[in-house]
Parts: sequence; structure tokens; C-alpha cells
Amino acid sequence: MAGHIQDRWFKVEPGPNGKPVKVKSDRHGVGLRYRARYIGPDGTEKSKSFPDKQKRLAEAWLTNIEADMTRGQYIDPRAARTTFREYAERWLGALTTDLSSRAAVEGRIRLHALPYLGTRPIGSFQPEHIREWMRQLEDAVASASYRRLIFDAVSSVLNAAVDDRLLASNPCRARSVKAPRPAPTRVRPWTASQVFDVRAGLPHRYQATTDVGGGCGLRQGEIFGLAVDNIGDLGWLYVRQQVKKVRGTLVFAPPKRGKLRDVPLDAAVSAALTEHMKHFPPVEVTLPWLTPTGPKVTHRLVFTSSVGGAVWSNDFNDRAWKPALASAGIIPTPEEGKRYAAAREHGMHALRHFYASVLLDAGENIKALSLYLGHSDPGFTLRVYTHLMPSSEARTRKAISEMYQAAGHAHDAPRTTQAA
Repeated sequence: MAGHIQDRWFKVEPGPNGKPVKVKSDRHGVGLRYRARYIGPDGTEKSKSFPDKQKRLAEAWLTNIEADMTRGQYIDPRAARTTFREYAERWLGALTTDLSSRAAVEGRIRLHALPYLGTRPIGSFQPEHIREWMRQLEDAVASASYRRLIFDAVSSVLNAAVDDRLLASNPCRARSVKAPRPAPTRVRPWTASQVFDVRAGLPHRYQATTDVGGGCGLRQGEIFGLAVDNIGDLGWLYVRQQVKKVRGTLVFAPPKRGKLRDVPLDAAVSAALTEHMKHFPPVEVTLPWLTPTGPKVTHRLVFTSSVGGAVWSNDFNDRAWKPALASAGIIPTPEEGKRYAAAREHGMHALRHFYASVLLDAGENIKALSLYLGHSDPGFTLRVYTHLMPSSEARTRKAISEMYQAAGHAHDAPRTTQAA
């Protein structure tokens, strides 16, 4: 048995004949009688007290502690009393992801996890606590996709607690806990007429953004980060940086996941950019790199605000993009004094979907499309856009028919059997 059990109600003293005898201590009859003690893996003494007549329970507790140590499943009782809030704060402080991703995860935990789970000791978590929290989350957050992001953030915290030996298992992974499942949706790309209608509804200084988004597949931040030296002379556009907001400050940063890429630049898109720069000459903009305190970097940006600075996405979306969507009939025009309704599926990302649909319809392969879009995996591109390949069945039938014909085994079309 690991450690030993101290009987606080009795103590051992030398007897009249020199032999030790058990006598009542000053604490006899007061408080918890037995204290089970052991030395933990960190070298410090741990203990737990038990009442009178529960010595066997104290022995069983020590036996379990010894078994957990042997199996490598020991949980420090004191450390496990750390609250979810305290542990999550430490976990967030040690994140090594980029600053904007870290801020997003921090926001999900602070807004939607700490108010419900913050005071619970980390070692006490059970699946029922996660199920109850998820039920409350359904009332607070309508989007199943966003609830899944919140759930994944909490699960990551609890995974770390398991790794740090504060929790035996992650309750988010219990069979009775069902992670939020967003309803499957299919990308429905705009038509060309919708793209050009939105283009016409934008302020003149932003109209060419649709050409870059719909004609090159750039993300919004990559469009706003497009510099003159990213436009090649040989029909290529080089995606090297984006403009993004980090803790309320605009910064230059690499494209998403650091995927630098070269995208074919069509002559029509090139002409649209040339025409744009004739009316709105590029402006040198200096922003910090990666973080608000990062080194300063300067680029001659193709698209800038009316005051000559980098474009803030929120301002652009509210003041330029949504009015253009309304003018094109894609979203309704709000009543006087009210804001435009949320239109996530019709954000500037819709131009990337349009770009993908055009290339797939023209027969471009998934691997090339994935490269041009800056996806990390062609399989992801296929999963998102496979339904936009309407002619695949026809191509399959044609290929099989041509094989039969080339082999001299072509068959006539099926005919109804005539009566004998």
C-alpha cells in the first residue's frame, strides 16, 4: 500500500515497562479520525481525512492511489481542484497559434464557456456537465456551426487537462455527449449576371475587387492586401500577403495557413486592374507585420480607402458590400433606420465560389483549382465543390461508350422484346 494511515485519536508512547502503548491523544473524539498520507510523483506529501469507523475506506483510497500511479493514471487531488477558469486562462496564455486565431478562440471561451463552466473544479468534470452546458448553449447561440467551434475550444482545454494529469478523461469525448452538427449545406455559386450586378452596385473605387475575387479566387483579406508588385507581367498574380485585423489593429500577414501561391491572371481581369489603377492610383500603406507590435512593412496597395489607408473589412462590408448586394437583389433592402440583415453566405467569399464554379465548368481539375484557391488539401476542395461538376456523369457515359466502340463491341440501344 502506498503511504500510511495516521490515527489522530490515539498516539503511541513508551509504557511503564518501556514497551510502546497506545493512549488517547488530545484530539480524541474530535474531528476526522484517520488521515491517509502518501508521497506524490512530485515529491510532496498528499493526504485525505476520513471519519471514525472508516479505516477500511482510507485503506481502499490509498490502494486506488497506488494503482493509479502504477497505471500512469494518477490525478493530483489538489491540482484537480483548480477551476476551469483558472486552467483555461493558463491554457490560453500558452497558445502558440497566430494572434488572430488565438483571439478568436479566447473570445469563444470567455463569452460562451467561462460564464457556465468557469467555477467548476477541472477534476470534477463529468459528461453530464457538458451535456447540460450544451443545452444552455443552444439557447444562447443559434448557429450550430459556431456552437461546434465553441465546443471544440472547450474540448481542447479539457484535452490539455488530461495531458497535465488533472482530469482522468475528456468528458467531451464521452459516448453520451454529441458534438453540435451543423446542417450540411452545399455551395450555391452566383451566376455571372449576379456578379456583375454586384460589381455595378459597388462604389467605383471598389468595383474591381469583384474582378480579382471572381476572376482569381482571392479571399477578401488577400484582395485588400494586393500590392502592385504582386501583379506579374506574364499573366500571373502572386498572392503573398493579406490585410487582417488583430486585436483591433490592421496588420499585414501571409495568406491563410501561410499558403503563398501564384494564380493565373486573365487578360480581362488584368485590364480591369489597369483601368482601376488609372482612376485610383496605388497608395503606399505601412502596417505592422503579423501582430500590432510587429515590424513595420510598406506595400503599394491596389485597393485603399477613400482616405488612402488600408481597407477595414467591417466598414467595407457594411457601407459598400451589403448595399451592393441589395441593389443586385441578392439580399433585401432594410427598412428606414434599420441595418442590413446578416448575409454570411453572400459575403465576399461568394466570389471564390463563383471562381471555382467557372473553372470546374470549364473542365479544370481539382488539384489545380485547389492550388489556385490556396487550399491545403485537394480533398477539401473536392468535398466542397464536387457537386458543381454537373457534366461528370455525361463524361463518364461518353468515355465508356468510346471504349466499347474502340474495342469493336458497341451494342445497339436496348429494344423491347417482340412477341414470338
